[in-house]
Amino acid sequence: MRTTGARLAVKALVDEGVHYAFGIPGTHNLELYDAMADAPGLEPVLVTNEQSASFMADGLARTSGQVGVVNVVPGAGVSHSLSGVAEAFLDGVPMVVLACGIRTDTHHAYQLHAVDQLAMLAPVTKGAFHVERAADIYPMIRRAFQLARRGAPGPVAVEIPANLLMLAEEVEEVPFSAGPELPRSPDRELVERAARMLGEAAHPALYLGWGAAGAADLVVPLAEQLGAPVVTTFQGKGVFPEDHPLFLWNGFGAQAPRFVRRLMERCDCLLAIGCRFGELATGSYGITPPPRLLHVDIAPEVFNRNYPAMLAVEADARAFIVALVGLIRGARPWRELAAEIATGQRAVRERWHRDASAGRVTPVRLFESLQRHCAPDAVYATDSGNGTFLAIEMLRLRGGPGCFIAPVDYSCMGYAVPAAIGASLAHPGRDVVALPGDGAFLMTGLELLTASANGASPLVCVLRDGKLSQIAQFQKIPYNRETCSTLPEFQVEGIASALRLPFFRIKRDHELDPVIRGALEITRSGRPVLIEVAIDVSVKTYFTRGVIRTNLRRLPRRDRLRMISRALLRRL
Repeated sequence: MRTTGARLAVKALVDEGVHYAFGIPGTHNLELYDAMADAPGLEPVLVTNEQSASFMADGLARTSGQVGVVNVVPGAGVSHSLSGVAEAFLDGVPMVVLACGIRTDTHHAYQLHAVDQLAMLAPVTKGAFHVERAADIYPMIRRAFQLARRGAPGPVAVEIPANLLMLAEEVEEVPFSAGPELPRSPDRELVERAARMLGEAAHPALYLGWGAAGAADLVVPLAEQLGAPVVTTFQGKGVFPEDHPLFLWNGFGAQAPRFVRRLMERCDCLLAIGCRFGELATGSYGITPPPRLLHVDIAPEVFNRNYPAMLAVEADARAFIVALVGLIRGARPWRELAAEIATGQRAVRERWHRDASAGRVTPVRLFESLQRHCAPDAVYATDSGNGTFLAIEMLRLRGGPGCFIAPVDYSCMGYAVPAAIGASLAHPGRDVVALPGDGAFLMTGLELLTASANGASPLVCVLRDGKLSQIAQFQKIPYNRETCSTLPEFQVEGIASALRLPFFRIKRDHELDPVIRGALEITRSGRPVLIEVAIDVSVKTYFTRGVIRTNLRRLPRRDRLRMISRALLRRL
């Protein structure tokens, strides 16, 4: 058949069930955008910046299980999108980047946008491939989707030269069979050893990461059978229902409250599933797992990188748990443990309420109000900074995996608003809340224009304190001053007016319920809403205090004393 590469690329997207492709058209990929306009069920979404395109694709993928798609021009389009691609790479999010390339049929040097973009993409993707012939476009894109989903998910890039998209030629139809993606089954002997170790333990515990999301329906009966408290990574938040009596905390060690530290110090066998023990999840490596650490992950390269495992099992989380539960005999009583957890949780929440703000919005009351009025399956998108740690500690989720999305291991500012838009497009009619700090909002807040134009309706709560508050808090103790972390004054209301968005302002706790209730009525009618929240961040999160302590103690004694003395002298 005689066709263009653009038509072949679009056919691959349609056959993969893609509904949205995020990006900005340019001179090189106009043919591709023209072909997408004719494709049934496929909608190209125009963004204001390609960084947001990759964040939107990320938010769609994390909340839906689909593969996010980014469609960008050569050079600047690719480099602008790299922040979101790298976020997806480090956080394990499936994504396909259609990176248009310069023409390869003219042999001219110094073409517009000519850079080695595969070299830029290679370090932050599972694979970056260049298409040589139009006949290879369809199968290569389909293989990219397969690779993005396989094993530990992640982004894959396909570079298609502009001339292959534009010029028509004879192409034989190339059949493509993806084949079943079978879960990686665990070694039977290793599962038996794991069962014995858990059975011999007096106080086992579970540590669940994003890699356990596919087994979310199995982790509750496993925890109950083992009589084990459950902690999660930040990305794993929501994998285990947080209203369950055995849910302990998101994280453990120095970054957690005292009752969590006490319970986890008793742990003599930790079963970690689908996690990598990364810096953020461990509070800057401020945890001490027990010697009897069982580590299960689909990616064997994560084993023994930061903490030695007594037993490492390469397997899909679901396949491992299915094999394990058949070998565990009986069930342990856990009601006494649950009562101890409940007492600790109650004391923490009472402390948060005792620290109520006199003149601004108390964080815990904001999150409680959101959860009172949002549906249980609401999606909460946070940004890099203090708002993420407040939300992690104060939200209690029961809607399952994908209800909490955040930039974790790459920790890129500007994530929340575009990711929430991607989630809203993937789940029309579902409550989606974005929680950017004011610094992060300045980066990508204009994407609310994209939301309005495409029928996405997130509720965006700008956590307004006039600072890059997480950095300011990290500066305060060792330096006793805040350098370059105070924002210039600006009007959120003015931005809302320019974008023609409904706007509300919350200055005190008593305003929370009526404003959030009214704002959600508008978002449920299909319009995005912008709320400015005068958040009080004067009380540090457990995470912040724990990380500061951990890093100070890690310093050589002389440097630790120097930093503390400098801060004291400046205070005087």
